[in-house]
Amino acid sequence: MADALELDTLWEDFHRVVNMTSAELAAWLRVRDADERAEPLPEEAGTPTGRHVLAILQKRRTDLTEDDVRVMRKVVDTITAETDVENEPEAEDTRRRHRLMTLGHDPLKG
Repeated sequence: MADALELDTLWEDFHRVVNMTSAELAAWLRVRDADERAEPLPEEAGTPTGRHVLAILQKRRTDLTEDDVRVMRKVVDTITAETDVENEPEAEDTRRRHRLMTLGHDPLKG
């Protein structure tokens, strides 16, 4: 696993880019997967990465696994690249916003 300083930095970066609370993310994942006929069980809602982000948000730093660290790095890299000022598309890009929200980042949230 990453050394303590690297893990501290990753933890801070992750919580900086993931700006949705665990309750907000859980609700979004359920809404995103619901349709007219059915709604998935809460623990089955959303993408595997979205569910993993939710699980990480509910953990303490000392409880992280290697897999958690891998997902955190991926999420930080993805959200950072997607929200890069030079690549910033219109704020109205709903698909982009929803994709980021699946990772726990709402670009319209201040």
